[in-house]
Amino acid sequence: MTCIGYARVSTQDQDTALQVAALRAAGCEVIREEKASGTSTEKRSELATVLDFLRVGDALVVTRIDRLARSIADLQTIVRTIREKGAALVCTEQPVDTSTAAGKAFLDMLGVFAEFETNLRRERQMEGIAKAKAEGVYKGRKPSIDRAAIEALKSEGLGPAEIAKRLGIARASVYRVMGAS
Repeated sequence: MTCIGYARVSTQDQDTALQVAALRAAGCEVIREEKASGTSTEKRSELATVLDFLRVGDALVVTRIDRLARSIADLQTIVRTIREKGAALVCTEQPVDTSTAAGKAFLDMLGVFAEFETNLRRERQMEGIAKAKAEGVYKGRKPSIDRAAIEALKSEGLGPAEIAKRLGIARASVYRVMGAS
């Protein structure tokens, strides 16, 4: 059996070193790391690589379930893929081993709690934004497109493609500003 480790953090300023050390201690021969949000499996190329690489009898090892997925749907899809390959999922910090009935049950419970935590965090964030807007504190993100520059270049007779090129922005952004004016 080959133990393949997967370490993930959400942001570029976070570090996978503790996870990697735990995965090495768990006997992982290969460890893949990435910095990407766990709220979706999209844009997680290292996870896709690990799942493609799994063979019968292998084990995908993570430190915690939330390093693998933050939604029960994604977790179930990943576990189904692992099972179809004849492999198992093992967590170093939680009693999860999908080769056992108890491990499978615990996995489902942890998945529900990971999704619950994500939903709570999102609700708190939205409440905070609503409160800040009500108090006039929240202004939103500063505009990254200079509408005046687009209008000026448009008045010079330049087309959307040339305006986008000169300002270093997407042509769709130019069309959006031109359509709004």
